[in-house]
Amino acid sequence: MHRLAAALLALAAALLALAAPAFADTPTVPDLGARLERAEYPYPVTMFPVASQGQSLEMAYMDLTPVRPNGRAVVLLHGKNFCGPYWKDTADRLVGQGYRVVIPDQIGFCKSSKPRGYQYSIAQLAANTHALLASLGIAKVTVVAHSMGGMIGARYALMFPQGTEKLVMVDPLGLEDWKAKGVPWRSVDEGYRSELKTSYASIRAYQLKSYYDGHWKPGYDAWAVMQAGQYQGAGREVSAWAGALTYDMIVNQPVVYEFAQIRVPTVLIIGQRDRTAVGKDAAPAGIRETLGDYPTLGREAASRIPGARLIPLEGLGHSPMIEAPERFAKALDEAL
Repeated sequence: MHRLAAALLALAAALLALAAPAFADTPTVPDLGARLERAEYPYPVTMFPVASQGQSLEMAYMDLTPVRPNGRAVVLLHGKNFCGPYWKDTADRLVGQGYRVVIPDQIGFCKSSKPRGYQYSIAQLAANTHALLASLGIAKVTVVAHSMGGMIGARYALMFPQGTEKLVMVDPLGLEDWKAKGVPWRSVDEGYRSELKTSYASIRAYQLKSYYDGHWKPGYDAWAVMQAGQYQGAGREVSAWAGALTYDMIVNQPVVYEFAQIRVPTVLIIGQRDRTAVGKDAAPAGIRETLGDYPTLGREAASRIPGARLIPLEGLGHSPMIEAPERFAKALDEAL
């Protein structure tokens, strides 16, 4: 019986290997731990205690103080498939300009707690972020938010308008309601089974298609490896469950319907080759091709948010701060 089980496991592993894309330059993915315990961050990491939903949790963050402060602060919000460190170049530039910069890992992600029983919501993550900033004595902040972070940033501006100096959304998710457009509902259990298959190969294949328009550069590997490293070894189940719950949050809580209520200065920086749409692969073929049209979605979002400005980045995809750091830096300077 044990031999049969072992044989079936070996067969399953072989089939998964065949199904995953093969890359000649695949890097070694270390076991970084469910909370990236063995991952190095570019700056010291502090744990902010979060009392939320009857639990004592930890929210990891980096806090950068400039030599010559300009009296302003920026919080950088990460996407679902990234962690705080990918903001390093942006943070260095902002600190050099005199900004205090705070870079949190959201609850459920990266070095922060990944509670199994937690009602994840975009509003809850925004509230956690606000509590962190308040604990640091930051009463007003410019929110620079990417991908899933863009959803949190929009919600933050809606919930705490007096505490938001400016909102800059970089290729944010939530510009369309995928479920309403035809992406089928997926249960958390189904999402968990899918997340368990996460690997460097699956991450790279997804990002190659949706983020980088089919062009992969070696510099992208660090972020794919950091993501995949959470799923190595004993961290796989914890990370997969958190991934399933946060996927459900993203799909079922679009912010697009409330854009007209945003009352803070807002700028959208949109890569014109971005085609990201959560759940797109499960949508019927006729619908799939219409999803994630960021050139159109960016214009529509800018028209709905009172006074919003749009900065289009031609030839770039979902993560311009990684794909073209200098071009992104100029766009962010313009936005700020």
